[in-house]
Amino acid sequence: MRWPPTLLFYCQHSLGIGHLTRSFALCHALSQHFRVVLLSGGVVPDSLTPPEGVEIVELAPLGAGSDGKLVSRDPRRTVEEAQELRRRTLLETLDTTQPRAIFIELFPFGRRKFAAELVPLLEAARALPERPVVVSSVRDILVGRGDEQRSFDDQAAARANSLFDAVLVHADRVFARLEESFRPGKPLKIPVAYTGFVVPERCSVPLPMPERRLEIVVSAGGGRVGAELLGAALDAQQELWPLTGLSMKLVAGPFLAEPQWLALEQKARTREGVELLRSVPDLATELCGARASVSQCGYNTALDLLSSEVPALVVPFSEPGQDEQSNRARRLERLGAVRVLDSHRLGSGALTNAIKELLAFEPSPQYLDLDGAQAAARVLADMAGVPRVPRLIEPKTAKRTWATK
Repeated sequence: MRWPPTLLFYCQHSLGIGHLTRSFALCHALSQHFRVVLLSGGVVPDSLTPPEGVEIVELAPLGAGSDGKLVSRDPRRTVEEAQELRRRTLLETLDTTQPRAIFIELFPFGRRKFAAELVPLLEAARALPERPVVVSSVRDILVGRGDEQRSFDDQAAARANSLFDAVLVHADRVFARLEESFRPGKPLKIPVAYTGFVVPERCSVPLPMPERRLEIVVSAGGGRVGAELLGAALDAQQELWPLTGLSMKLVAGPFLAEPQWLALEQKARTREGVELLRSVPDLATELCGARASVSQCGYNTALDLLSSEVPALVVPFSEPGQDEQSNRARRLERLGAVRVLDSHRLGSGALTNAIKELLAFEPSPQYLDLDGAQAAARVLADMAGVPRVPRLIEPKTAKRTWATK
């Protein structure tokens, strides 16, 4: 066996940056056992620092448009041209690296639009002289599919059974189980392992309430679907500032469209006690010292709220076919961890009243497993027959390779 053995990690982030953030944390943990090559299928924002010692192959970037269809994030290429280039890049990378393990983020339980590149990759991997271990990596809650749920789940289970060796669920099984959002007619034949939630390594420690800044942090994840929340928060601050004396820091997100960003900038100039930022180095660190938080309820944001112990109001992104955040928010609400406001109520004065009530809210302590990155690395090392001897990583800038052929 080559040492260290290579692991290919495929991540396609289409709408926000949650999948990429989680993938970076996983890659960091996996790099203690493997040479990690990350196949990144979306745009990597400058505000997000790749983990040290991980090689990045940036595929021709694709994403999801407002209608759910694929769009090219590179104006030089059509979707079809990007897809063809991506297929070639994936197969060439497989051939040159000869990996001992392959880590596929979300597929086949999501990312169906990328099956045309992933199925050939996985079939080619099975034909290698030394067949790599292949696992699918999924978050706590899968997106509901409405009337297509049964047929989608049946196809996903068939692909998982034929192309994968295991499924890693990055959640505490007390909080959510795979079968609650995945119900195929024929069950999975491969093992399912719960790793715990994946949280990036941090040094920040939550402050006691009397020591927290007189500040409300409003965040919108990657920002692509956060303009309405940010605008409503600015409107609410007009009443909250003289009443509470709490300043408001808005973190718009790197993917907020430029016209929306400019409109927010103009609006923020007319509000007192407001700071508007594109991004911050680490949202959890901001939340550890904040008096309160208003945000959506993506996977990573939810974990930042739990680890920072900040009083939090979540306004989950919810559109047809997008019920994951609402599902997560209601589960957290039942645990006493957050308060929830339906996104369809943002247009009224409901956000202002909800923030006022939030200032009297004290979240209940949570004891969920947050060791998901290290646990996933241990599971995969065992499956691939790699000794659990931590590998020293030289501090260096992550190596990136762009697909330019």
